Amino acid sequence: MQSNGFIGALITFCFLRCACFADMSVQAWALSFRQPYAGLVLDGVKTLESRWRPVLAPLENQTLAVHIAVRDWEEAEDWKAVLRGPLGMNPVQIQALLDSGERFGRGVVAGLVDVGETRLCDATLQADEQQLLEQSAVLIGLQEKHLTHLSNPRWLKRPLKAQGGRDLWSVEIPAELLP
Repeated sequence: MQSNGFIGALITFCFLRCACFADMSVQAWALSFRQPYAGLVLDGVKTLESRWRPVLAPLENQTLAVHIAVRDWEEAEDWKAVLRGPLGMNPVQIQALLDSGERFGRGVVAGLVDVGETRLCDATLQADEQQLLEQSAVLIGLQEKHLTHLSNPRWLKRPLKAQGGRDLWSVEIPAELLP
């Protein structure tokens, strides 16, 4: 008779544990990226983030939530030149990459990426070293910017609607959305 009580208690414990896990979430730092850069990060093409300030330096060896901003990158379309030139993509490949980046729409937390070291880009880089950095950043003109290595990009199972911010902000991601 005691074993039935034990089994019942075990089943109840397991049920409650599973029910609690379904309500669990993960707290993460988030950063808004404009398109096409958000998609390029999550698709693993952009592995180097550039900012005028060392925004990501405190997150070294941590995971960052990638928020897709509502607005597009409004600067020059250097990213297209990098994709076409050094990365050798044709217009069909570029369009497929852009379409992939739009799979969840805008104004959402769409994925996660691991943050590496941040360093200031030297203004006196050799041309070949500068070109390698520009390929990784999918951006031209990195001198005097803070460059942060990004790795292990992964899309969430579904997007999480969220209003972004200018700098780092905190987001709670439900466990069922995690890849």
